[in-house]
Amino acid sequence: MLRRAYYAEVAGRYWRRSVTEAEIDQGLLDFPDDDLTAPTGRFLVGRLDGRPLACGGIRLLDPVTAELTRVYVDPRARGTGGGAALLRALEDAGRALGAERVRLDTRSDLVEARALYARHGYAEIPAYTSGPYAEHWFEKRLV
Repeated sequence: MLRRAYYAEVAGRYWRRSVTEAEIDQGLLDFPDDDLTAPTGRFLVGRLDGRPLACGGIRLLDPVTAELTRVYVDPRARGTGGGAALLRALEDAGRALGAERVRLDTRSDLVEARALYARHGYAEIPAYTSGPYAEHWFEKRLV
């Protein structure tokens, strides 16, 4: 459910309209999370009062560089510290994978995400990826 909520929010913001269930289904097929499993990745779920309300993935790009992806905090959990806790857990997972730094890309319209990353030590860097949805790139040292 969290992956669907993530896609519905990011696609809806991008398209500036509500997305259909069929569009969510297609988006999940177009952008699979197959690489967010051991041994080179992880997908974490954050809970508030036992309810799953946050998620995020981390994967190795190379032996010392990890990448955050699919980071999402349900609107009901925003402002509770859940985003910060999720980032810490993802960074710990990156360290466990052997990463010395973590990177991510995001869009200009995802202002809350960009603010969260900046508050937690992520600095903007030159582009390390390309694509229609990558407009800002961040990095943080883990060691």
